[in-house]
Amino acid sequence: KQGTLLQNCKPKLKYVNFKLKFDEDYGKDEQPLWQYQYLKHGSCCQKMYNQNAYFSLALRLKDRFDILRTLQLHQIFPGSSYTFKEIFDAVKTATQVDPDLKCTKGAPELK
Repeated sequence: KQGTLLQNCKPKLKYVNFKLKFDEDYGKDEQPLWQYQYLKHGSCCQKMYNQNAYFSLALRLKDRFDILRTLQLHQIFPGSSYTFKEIFDAVKTATQVDPDLKCTKGAPELK
C-alpha cells in the first residue's frame, strides 16, 4: 500500500558487519549507515530476505534506477531548491510509479 512506512518491524533483527572492500577506517565510518537502514527497513522483509539478499537487492535497484542522473537530466542539482512536484515528477520518469517522497517538517529536505 502506497504511503505505508515499512520500518522497525518485529522481531528486531541482528546486524552482522560486512567485510567491506575498503580500508578499515572507511568501513568503520560508513558501515553504521548500512546497519541503521537494515535494522529500520530490512526488518520488514526479513521473512523474504536475509541481510545479504536485502543489500544485494538494494544494490541492484540502485543500479536500475539512477535517481541522481535522473534528477540531473531534469536540471535538479544538489544544493539548490526545487518544488516537491519538480522532484516528484522527475523521479517518476525513472520509476514509472508515483515515488514515496515525504517532506520532513522543519527541515528543507525530502525523504
